[in-house]
Amino acid sequence: MSEERLLNPQETTEEAVLDKSLRPRFLREYIGQERIKANLEIALSAAKQRKEPVEHILLYGAPGLGKTTLAHVIANEMGANIRVTSGPAIEKSGDLAAILSNLEEGDILFIDEIHRLPKTVEEILYPAMEDYALDIIMGKGPSARTLRLDLPRFTIIGATTLASLLSAPLRDRFGLSYHLDFYLPTEMEKIIVRSAHILAIDLPPSAATAIAGRSRRTPRIANRLLKRVRDYCQVKNQGEISLEACDQAFALLAVDYLGLDAVDRKILQVLIDKFKGGPVGLNTLAAATGEEADTLENIYEPYLLQLGFLNRSPRGRLATAAAYTHLGRNLSDGGLL
Repeated sequence: MSEERLLNPQETTEEAVLDKSLRPRFLREYIGQERIKANLEIALSAAKQRKEPVEHILLYGAPGLGKTTLAHVIANEMGANIRVTSGPAIEKSGDLAAILSNLEEGDILFIDEIHRLPKTVEEILYPAMEDYALDIIMGKGPSARTLRLDLPRFTIIGATTLASLLSAPLRDRFGLSYHLDFYLPTEMEKIIVRSAHILAIDLPPSAATAIAGRSRRTPRIANRLLKRVRDYCQVKNQGEISLEACDQAFALLAVDYLGLDAVDRKILQVLIDKFKGGPVGLNTLAAATGEEADTLENIYEPYLLQLGFLNRSPRGRLATAAAYTHLGRNLSDGGLL
C-alpha cells in the first residue's frame, strides 16, 4: 500500500481476511458506540423474547467505523445466519429475488453500500421488507400478471456512507436507524490494545497512545497502523515495539502526530501557498492537488474538517488558523479566515 493510501478508511482486499479475526463477535466485546449498543441491546432482547426477527436496521456513517462488524455482531446476538452482499453486486431484480427466496426464517441479509442499489432492484425490496412478500411479474404487455410469493420473516441490515442518497421510501422501511460516530481517543486505545492482544503483539501503553493519536478516530485505520508498526519493529528493532520505534515508523510512513499524511498536508499547503488560504472551489482544488474531487470530498476533507483545519463556505474551501499553525505558516501569508 502506498503512503497516499495508508490512511484511507476503505477496506482493501488484502486486509479483509485478517480484519475478520480482529472483529468483536458480541456487543460486550464491541468497544465504543455506547448509545447505539444500549439501544441495540434493548431491541435485540425484545425481539428474542417475542421470538421474532429484529426490525430492519440501517447503519450509516463514515468508512471504517464498524458498520459491517456491527451487522455480524447483531447476527451473533440473535443466533441468526447472515448473508452478505452489496448494492453494486445486485445488478438486476432477479439477482435480489434469488437471494430473498433462499432466505430462511430469522436470517439476516446484510447489504453494504445499499445506496447504490439500482432503482428497479430497490422496488423489489419494498414489499419484501414491509410484507415479507416477493412480487414476480409473469409475462409481458397486457397479459402480464403479478405472482406474489410469501417469504419467511427475516431482517435486512443496510449499511451506507451516504445516507442522503437513500430514497425516502427505502429509508422509511427501516425500523431502526443508527449513525456511527467517530471514536474517542480512549476508545481507540482500547481497540488497539485488543487488536494487539489478538495478534500476539507486545505493545507498550505509550505505543498504543501514539498509534491511537494517528488513527483518525477510525478502527480500520488503527488496525492498519498497528500492523505497519509491527512490521517496522520486526525488521528494524528486533521485534521490540517502543515509542521511539513507533515514531521512526511513522516518520517513514509520512504520518504526523495528528494522523495527517502527505496528501492531507498537500491539500492544506496548496490552499495556503497557492490560493492564500482560500476560498477556492472543490474542482479547482482537486485539479491543483492532482486528486479526484470525490476523493477529496469523501476521503480527505472529513478528517480535516474534524480537526478544524478546513472550512466549507458557499464560495469554496478555506484553510483555518489552526491549519496555518500546524504547517508552521504565518497568518500574514494571506487568506480569509
